[in-house]
Amino acid sequence: MEAVQQYIQANRQRFLDELLDFLRIPSISADTKYKDDVLRAATWLSDELKRVGMDGVEIIPTKGHPIIYGEKKVSEALPTILIYGHYDVQPPDPLNLWSSPPFEPVIKDDKIYARGACDDKGQLYMHVKAIEAMLSAGQLACNVKVMFEGEEEVGSVNLGHFLESHKERLGADVILVSDTSIIANDVPSITTGLRGLSYVEVEVTGPNKDLHSGVFGGAVANPANVLCSMIASLHDADRHITIPGFYDDVEIVSDEERKQMNMAPFNEADYKKELNVNALMGEKGYTTLERTSIRPTMEVNGIWGGYIGEGAKTVLPSKAFAKISMRLVPNQDPDKITEMFRNHFTSIAPPSVTVKVTPHHGGHPAVTPTDTIEYQAASKAMLKSFGKAPLPQRSGGSIPIVALFESILGIKTVLLGFGLDTDDIHSPNEHYGLFNFYKGIETIPYYFMYYAEMKKS
Repeated sequence: MEAVQQYIQANRQRFLDELLDFLRIPSISADTKYKDDVLRAATWLSDELKRVGMDGVEIIPTKGHPIIYGEKKVSEALPTILIYGHYDVQPPDPLNLWSSPPFEPVIKDDKIYARGACDDKGQLYMHVKAIEAMLSAGQLACNVKVMFEGEEEVGSVNLGHFLESHKERLGADVILVSDTSIIANDVPSITTGLRGLSYVEVEVTGPNKDLHSGVFGGAVANPANVLCSMIASLHDADRHITIPGFYDDVEIVSDEERKQMNMAPFNEADYKKELNVNALMGEKGYTTLERTSIRPTMEVNGIWGGYIGEGAKTVLPSKAFAKISMRLVPNQDPDKITEMFRNHFTSIAPPSVTVKVTPHHGGHPAVTPTDTIEYQAASKAMLKSFGKAPLPQRSGGSIPIVALFESILGIKTVLLGFGLDTDDIHSPNEHYGLFNFYKGIETIPYYFMYYAEMKKS
């Protein structure tokens, strides 16, 4: 393993330069204008996998953006690790809030600033470079397969069919994913739980056209006003979600687990300062760490309607819209929750408007056990590279494919992420620390080594 680490140290600058080239490709999966750029990113990544020595590298078409596959087989006697990542990125809007162009990466304060720097190009590319280092040193301790998709940011809509169609090809002992975070650079952690997701768009319609707000205001329902009232009613004074039955299946976390969860380092004053807010808000009876991990939530992600251009235009809008996401916890079913939302939201609409609810995408929550060889190998790898044992941590985010992998492939996932919650993923000025990028590349080979040793014993 010493030769692997020496190779990594000797090639740090080249690894970084390559990542910057990757980040310059605007692979925005949600916007059809960038379809060619998404394919360009897939081609770039495919070429890189071939260059580092992976076999059977292929760009596999789907009904949407392609999936990249490659493998390297060392021995039938060794375990196989399947690495998943995604090369598509979120839209960078609003552009005016970026301190530098989102697809012209810059290094500032030892961080890489660019869309996709952390989510997930930077973390995906750690695996490519770790594989290169292990192959160059002749120390690839496990068989390895990679599967990189281009639709994670739009719900991985074609991944399920791909998994069903390639079950044998994707066979492995464990799936390794780096699309999560650690608590801090001096407090390593491993994500052991993910919230699920139900994402919907709502449309409220009143009159058949925009009306003069002076002539018709006060006589005709304003869809924007109605939508705001409806959304406000979805929480009570204690920030408890008011949809009947919403909490019926919520997992009850033991007092002991809640106690351990709250032992993680957390400073509320620093948290508020980082976000520039004067106070926090959330469900009564739970700490911030609990609210963002073991409790379900409902948030408005966007809201619009009427005139939003420069200057004034006094209209009563015909329509108003909102995008709403619900983060779910173990035992909550996203399809069931979506239907609950649809029924409730429609039922609370006044007769003066009509309501349409359109589901977008979702995913099941997931919890990974900590008593498996797969998890313990990750813990040992982090202990080796950080010099400190990692803490198990439940995440507030959603990676729907984790539950999908288990249901279709029957394979558990280890979430070996290296980002930070402060990396502004999905936001302007997304960034990824150089420390985190290199620490990931250093840690991954140790995972291969320890996993092979533990499986053998």
